[in-house]
This record gives sequence, structure tokens and C-alpha cells, in this order.
Amino acid sequence: MTFKLNIITVSLLAMSGSVVAANFGVGNANTESVNMDKYQCKRCVSATGYTGSVTLLTGYNSPEDAHAGNALSSDEEGVIAAISGDVRYLNDTGYKASMQAHQLGMDNGFANIKVGKSGLYELELDYQAIKTFEAGDVRSQLWQNDGMLTPSVYPNQFDLALQRENSAIGFSFGEGVYNTFVRFSQEEKTGHQSASFVAPSPTNFGLPVDSTTKQLDAGASLAGDNWLTELNYFGSYYSNNIDDLSLPYMNDVYSAAPDNQAHQLSISGQYQLDRTVMSGRLVTGRMIQDDSLIQVSGNPLQSWDGQIDTFDGRFAVTSMLNNRLRVGASVDHSKRDNKSSSWEFTQYSYNSLSGAFKQNVPQDIERSTYKLNASYRLASGYRVQAGFDRKEIDRSYSEREQTDENNLWAKLNISALDNVNINVKASHGVRGGSEYEVNELTSSEDNALMRKYYLADRTRNAVELKLNHSLLSWVSIDLTGRYAIDDYNATTIGLTESQDYGYDLNISVQLSKDISAYGFAGQQWIDSTQAGSQSFSSPDWQANIQDEFINLGTGISYSGLMEDKLTLGGDYLFSNSISDTYLDGSAVTNSALQYGDYFAYNHSVNMYANYALSPKMALKLSYQYERYYDTDGAQMGINTVPGLTTLGELNHDYNAHQVMLSFSYLLR
Repeated sequence: MTFKLNIITVSLLAMSGSVVAANFGVGNANTESVNMDKYQCKRCVSATGYTGSVTLLTGYNSPEDAHAGNALSSDEEGVIAAISGDVRYLNDTGYKASMQAHQLGMDNGFANIKVGKSGLYELELDYQAIKTFEAGDVRSQLWQNDGMLTPSVYPNQFDLALQRENSAIGFSFGEGVYNTFVRFSQEEKTGHQSASFVAPSPTNFGLPVDSTTKQLDAGASLAGDNWLTELNYFGSYYSNNIDDLSLPYMNDVYSAAPDNQAHQLSISGQYQLDRTVMSGRLVTGRMIQDDSLIQVSGNPLQSWDGQIDTFDGRFAVTSMLNNRLRVGASVDHSKRDNKSSSWEFTQYSYNSLSGAFKQNVPQDIERSTYKLNASYRLASGYRVQAGFDRKEIDRSYSEREQTDENNLWAKLNISALDNVNINVKASHGVRGGSEYEVNELTSSEDNALMRKYYLADRTRNAVELKLNHSLLSWVSIDLTGRYAIDDYNATTIGLTESQDYGYDLNISVQLSKDISAYGFAGQQWIDSTQAGSQSFSSPDWQANIQDEFINLGTGISYSGLMEDKLTLGGDYLFSNSISDTYLDGSAVTNSALQYGDYFAYNHSVNMYANYALSPKMALKLSYQYERYYDTDGAQMGINTVPGLTTLGELNHDYNAHQVMLSFSYLLR
């Protein structure tokens, strides 16, 4: 039986005694886990004492592939068990407590405890476990032990998965016009992730992960009749327990992520004057990283004196000039001042040491955003909005040191029609800036004709339609359609055009008092064109990339069976993604006309039956199935390409099953 409870979890269970709870609407919680409709009081008002429910779960898990753990909350094969619930307590004097939990004992779950007195203080304890699975049973010919990567003919087997465990304690105190809070949290992250080094040939391996991030937040707020202000501090401290990695015949082939810390201090406020509201925020911060550097020939520094100072400011105002017209404006400014070490280093070319010296250049970034908008009510049920946004960015030591984006948009809202709401939005944006320079300082290895897509001139036109329609009292439809085209008209080599269009359709139906159903469908297409040069001169090949995504789903719930004791339901979800790349041009040989395609699809089925044993007890039997398949042309065997060592083909092709039986007890 799989029943994972660490020290933190056991402590939380001990503190809560025999009452443990779950919030089925938080995060990835299954909202169908317990249906209390048929055995809880619908007209009960808030009362003193204990209220809520406790749920015990047990079942059988058959994931077939570790990746299925992302959907099933556990990659373990065999019997699994967990506890969930949502319990609240209140007494006549205002003291209250709440305990929530979801699937404690599985790889993904959480627990939260709050105690305090209404309107005065509150103490909070929080625990959360999150595990993400990329691939299972990965094989590598490198064994890691205490920073040493040792080659072996016997492969090392592990999972590419990351486990995060976050525990926190917080306290808040306030009465009337003032409030204060302090919160400390710590996250432990362990597992393996894919990485690579060159020594002397490219080698992929499973990088061990073992790090700790501590977070300290504190703040205070003060409010008046028409104003409020806040002062907050946020501090983050990252510590990596994995040192630099070495091979038996070569030291420090892989540099570990350095320890670092970040601090922010912010002050914000809001003031209302009649029908005008003004708000502002100032934030100053500092990021520090001063770990030792790997010592190589030509490196003059023992440690990296890294420091980045940040400043952010915002001011916004909105005003109702009359009953029809509302106007608004805002200014945002942020500055990233890199004060890290700067030194002359020996430069390497592709094949050998060049002998030249070059100074590393810390990059500064400064952004300013200006927005103007207005909203006017033409008549009852008809409103038009328009606005202008401008963003200015300055980057030091960049191919393009200044870029500016101007965006003009308009929106029409119609709600005057019976059971219909229509929103139409159109926008036109242009990006330009200073002269694009490809020089020795920033990108001497780039083609002079190449333009990076986030720096290049661009014209964007977009339109969006949203429609909400209640056909009948028991049918509701939501439809969204969108289209956008980006034209990089000044780009010779790089991304030259991109089209992004799609739709989302949602339908909800109440067929009868006891039967409800829903369905949704969504598709997105992204078509891109880019040009390249194999000869490092003018374009001699072109790529057309076609990406397609689809999501479909439907579900039904049938209650009122067996004298209102039984509820049956089910959900079906389907998703599919496809990426095709087509190459053409004189530099492309027939054997390499296309890249390997990528596609993935997923079928997911969830069926359940809820049965009320009594007004306070219920049983639920559920079955979950997932069919997952993906293939990536970039994946290849461990030694398929001479001189390249990979982790193997990490594609997925599996069927996963989970059967779960849960017992729920209603406290009141």
C-alpha cells in the first residue's frame, strides 16, 4: 500500500486530531469528489460548533508510465490511500478555526490550518506537495555521487521528476483601520532534470536537484474613509545543495546554480476624491549573487560579485466625468540596474583560443509604459471603449538599444438585446526603435541581416469577438473567436510573419431538475514563416511552421436516483497538439526537406457514482482513465548520433487507470 506521510504532514494531522478536511475547489482538486447536494441542509445558516466533512479515500493505481502521475496524482503502482476534508469551527465569542486538506498521502496534495478571532488575528499553517513527472525509468551511463559523475557500462536508472514540498506559517493582526501580517515559507525541491555538458563531446545526463528556497514576507496597511496605504517587504533566499559536478578525468564540467537572494520593499496607496480614484505604487529591490566561480585559465575573478538593483513605479487615475463617460490613465516605469562585476576575460572562438581580451558587459534595462483609455455609454446596453498604449524599452549593450511599441484599440459592448451579450475588440500595433546594429560588442557571430523577433520592427493587427447567448432558460452558450497577424516587414533573416487564430465554445445545459450537462471545444492555429541563410549571407532557405492545438470536452451529471440517494456522472476530455515544419530553398537537400514532426494527444475519462448512505454519510466510487501519446522527431537513442550521448527517446505511449473508493462523513 502506498501511503506517503512525512513529518510535516503527520504534525498537521496530529494538530487537527480526528478531524481532517479538504477543499475540492482549490488548485487541481477534483470538484466531483464529493456531491453533498442530497444530504446536506440547503437552508442552514452559519452556526457555532463544527461543520464540514471528512473523506477517506482508497483505491488501486495502474499508471503504466510515470508521466501518468501528473493526471492521477501518483505514479505508484498498486493500492493507494489518502485523506481529504473541509472542517470549520466557530464559537459564540468569535473564535474560529478551519482545516482543509486534499489527497494527503499522495504525491500531490495540500493541508491548511487557520485559527484566530474574527476581525482581530489569525494564525495559519500551510503544507503543499507538488510532483511533476517528465519521464520514468530513464537510463544514463553516468552515476552521480557527491559531485562526481562516474561513467559505467551499467546504466543508472532514475525518473525525470521534480518533487516540491512547501511548508509555511503566517500570522496576521488587525483591528479597524490597520492590519499587519508576517509569513515565512520554505520549499524543498528534489529529483532529477535533464541537462548537458561538453567534455569533449555533447552528453545529456540527469542533473540531480536538491535545493531550498526560503521566503519571508511582512507588511502593514492603514485605511481611512476614502484612502488606504500599504507597506510591504518580500525576501527570498535560494540555497543549492548540489555542488559543481566533475568527471574522474576532468573537474567542474557542470556549474551548479548559484545561491542567491532577492529583497523588495514596496509602498502603495489609493485615494478617492468624489468620482475620481487615484492609486500609486513604489517598489525598490536588490538581487544578490556572490558564489565562488569555477576557476579556469584566464579567469581573474574568484567569486562573482553579482548585484542588480531594481526600481518600479506606477501611478493610475480613473474618473467618472459624468454618467456616460469614464476616462483613465496610467504610467508604469521600471528600471533594472546591473551593478555586477565587470572584467576583461580571454575570448574563445569556436575552435581555439583567440588570444583577444573582451570585457563582460552587465546589461541594464529600463521600461516605461503609458496608457490612456475612455469608456462611453452610447445608450442603455451600448458602450464603446477606446485606448492608446505605448511601451518604451531601453537596453544597454544590445543589438537594438531602444524599442517602442504603440497600440491603438477599440471595443464595443452590446447588452441591450434579450439574453445576448456581444463584445467586439480590434487593435492595431506598431513596433519600431533605434537603428538595429549587429556589431562586435554584442553579436559578432550573427548574420548582419538577422533580426531577433522581440527586437525587430513589427506591425500587429488583431480582432476578437465574444458572444454570450442564453437560447432558452436551460441552455447557455459562450463563444470567443480571435485572429491576429504579425508582419515583420523589415526582417530579411528571421521571423517574417506569424498568424494566430482560433475559437473557444462553451455550452451548458440543464436538461431537467436532476440532469445537467456541459460541453466545450477550442482550437488554435499558429502559422509562422521564417527565413535563414546557410551561407551566412542572403537568405537561401525558408521554413513554414504550422502549429495546431485542439481541446474538446463533455460531461453529464444525473442525480435524484434511488430516492434522491444516488448521483451518476462522467467527464470526457480530449486534447491534441501538432507541429509541422516544412523547409524549402537552395540550401536544403532533399533528404532534409522537413524536420521531424511533433504531435501529442490525450484522452481522459472520469466516471463516478455518489451514494448517500444517510444524511451524514456517503460513498463515492470513481474510475479515471488516461490515454496519452506523443512523439518528437528531435528525440533519439542514447548513441544514435556518433559523438552525442542522450538520455534516450523520452516519448510517451501509455494507458493509465485509477479506481478510487471514498467514504465521506458530514459533521453537521
